[in-house]
Amino acid sequence: MPPITLPTTAQPVAGDAWLIPTIAAEPGGAFVSAHSLVIRGEEPVIVDTGCSLVRPAWTEQVFSVVEPEDVRWIFLSHDDHDHVGNLDAVLQMCPQATLVGNFAMVTRLAGDVELPLHRMRWLDPGDTLDVGDRTLALLRPPTFDSPATRGLYDPRSRVYWAVDAFGAMIQGEVYDAADVPADLYEQSFATLNSWNTPWLEWVDTARYGEHVRRSAQLDVDVVASAHGPLLRGQMIADAYRRTLDLAAQPAVPQPGQELLDALMDTVFPASA
Repeated sequence: MPPITLPTTAQPVAGDAWLIPTIAAEPGGAFVSAHSLVIRGEEPVIVDTGCSLVRPAWTEQVFSVVEPEDVRWIFLSHDDHDHVGNLDAVLQMCPQATLVGNFAMVTRLAGDVELPLHRMRWLDPGDTLDVGDRTLALLRPPTFDSPATRGLYDPRSRVYWAVDAFGAMIQGEVYDAADVPADLYEQSFATLNSWNTPWLEWVDTARYGEHVRRSAQLDVDVVASAHGPLLRGQMIADAYRRTLDLAAQPAVPQPGQELLDALMDTVFPASA
């Protein structure tokens, strides 16, 4: 079954950066996000390619802000489906685009997703990407669930794409963290980021703090991510603080069989 999603349109973030939102209903009544990003400029960049289950809505939003033939770069942050779901369509629609990935991504997708090696550039955290009127920097986000993951910093728009870090639920078509009810934000931030990064339980807090500070020290106006609202102003420092607070803490238990049974009863109710 396709997810229940809200109708959305591309949202300006800052400068040339546009959020490509996907907002889906969650069984508990809140909403979760699976966003992508577009950076317009001299050599436009599509950052992640969304979920195939929402392909028509996703492609309509992307190409409302950039023409397919103008796209020069397709940046995949990592190999999860909600970031590579429409890659085949984008590669076909954007014949001038180079795909930016890395070795880890290619090996993890081998046998499942065929990547066009002849159209690729491999870059890792610490590398940069010249896109004409700006040079984008690749930094590993504070939290991640794939060894292929690289975040992306645009110094011209001062936007940092934090990939799966800073996840939090929202109450509808809401884009800024400041507009999310405080109780929903606090609880869902701790839960989603623990679920997505259970290895936080075992980190050395001092070494982990050094890692987090590498992106926290960027000159950023907005932090955008796939599964959370936009962070601006004091919400940026607050999100980094919350992330550091999760270090060395027990992981939040994930839903189990009881949730599966409830979902099955909803989708396939027993005959009366």
